[in-house]
Amino acid sequence: MRGAIVDSANEVFLSAVSTWEIAVKQALGRLPLPEPAEHFVPFERERHGVESLPLGEEATLQLPRLPPLHRDPFDRMLVCQGIVHGAVIATPDREIHRYPVRTLW
Repeated sequence: MRGAIVDSANEVFLSAVSTWEIAVKQALGRLPLPEPAEHFVPFERERHGVESLPLGEEATLQLPRLPPLHRDPFDRMLVCQGIVHGAVIATPDREIHRYPVRTLW
């Protein structure tokens, strides 16, 4: 997986959904970071040459079309973005692999 992410031939994105989940988990004390997520995430994303992927209306409107395979709302929105953008989702989550979206891990 790391090879695909660092391969300059591939575009790599960090979804706004993932940054939202990071911020929530840090606020709940479930994700220790060396500094507040609002500083850490954009700095690290830019440092690694990763683009931000906003959550748009088209992706959110995919949600009712998804079968109820996964309960995590963040993961379900990532699946919606993957479908809309034709993106590959890097995840070890087996439930996500059951959706009609390309995965890597």
